[in-house]
Amino acid sequence: MSARTRNMILGALSLGVIVVTFAFVLPRIANYRDVWEVVRDLDPVWLVALSVAVLVNIVTFAPPWMITLPGLRAVQALLFTQASTAFTYIAPGGGLVGMAGSFGLLRAWGFESGPVARAVALTGIWNQLSNLLLPVIAVLLLSIEEQQDAVLTTAAVVGGIAFAVAVGVLVLVFWSDQLAHDIGRLAARVTDRVLALVRRGPVRGWPEGLAEFRSQTVRLVQRRWWLLTIATIVGNLAVFAIFLISLRAVGVGSSQITWIEAFAGWSLARILQLIPLTPGGLGPVELGLTGILVGLGGPNAAVVAAVLLYRAFTILPTLVFGAATIVGWRWLGPRREEGDPAPAGNVPTGERAEPQGRDVGRDPR
Repeated sequence: MSARTRNMILGALSLGVIVVTFAFVLPRIANYRDVWEVVRDLDPVWLVALSVAVLVNIVTFAPPWMITLPGLRAVQALLFTQASTAFTYIAPGGGLVGMAGSFGLLRAWGFESGPVARAVALTGIWNQLSNLLLPVIAVLLLSIEEQQDAVLTTAAVVGGIAFAVAVGVLVLVFWSDQLAHDIGRLAARVTDRVLALVRRGPVRGWPEGLAEFRSQTVRLVQRRWWLLTIATIVGNLAVFAIFLISLRAVGVGSSQITWIEAFAGWSLARILQLIPLTPGGLGPVELGLTGILVGLGGPNAAVVAAVLLYRAFTILPTLVFGAATIVGWRWLGPRREEGDPAPAGNVPTGERAEPQGRDVGRDPR
């Protein structure tokens, strides 16, 4: 099967899921006419609150990248994160598309591949680990209120196991230079055999490149892990704030859905967003979040209205801003004269500059 055919099939499947969700499933939960009645009567004060929450959310996108990629400034990080996130809403693949888009966008600005790969990897790892831990935290909060939910408990167990496995793999990968060197050598051998079938290769420098990448990554994590953790937590709380405000804006009060129950449903929906089936999890997230909140006692029409409002205020601003940024990408990047070093060489004052590794796998010839 060719790549084009595979992409067409995946695209058709993605479109089918979205159509079924919004045209058939959600209308069975609540008639769109009733949903519109709820949204139409929104108090302007809530719209202002949602707008402020959206602005805060957009701002929180930038710090993790500024932390993991020295030399990336605040305005650049703000533009970049909106553009890269927009990729996840344009094509199926979710986070994978976003990571590939992030790498390409930063390389187009002149940042070197080693630091960019490190920033993409660390921000991605921290985001995924936080998503896996969210249901665990939600179940703990529910237990404090003496509430239990079988679906959330199962999700929390699965998330906890996945989190432990992921941390274990990371520890193994970054355990020592020798282990990284051995992994790089093994990966190079496998790749060389595959490339030999099409008379390409061999790759060069993988063992040394991975060992150097590991060493620089460990140094960066040792200095900045706590900043990256705080930035990731704040970013997640900013997204949840939009959802909670959406619930309260449509009249779903704490007597119907407490903030802990809302957090529990939202945390499970975040896991659904990790499934690379539709752009940005469009369809599964709305369906899963609606089903959970209705099951917790929320009124159907108001819950559907809140979920659609939440998704609109988290997706549309980034999609519009990000698409506009992508169009003018090369004109928005770091300005430097011909012959100036790449921006990845900028290191914040007070930190020792680290040597930049060569492109892993690139033949120096």
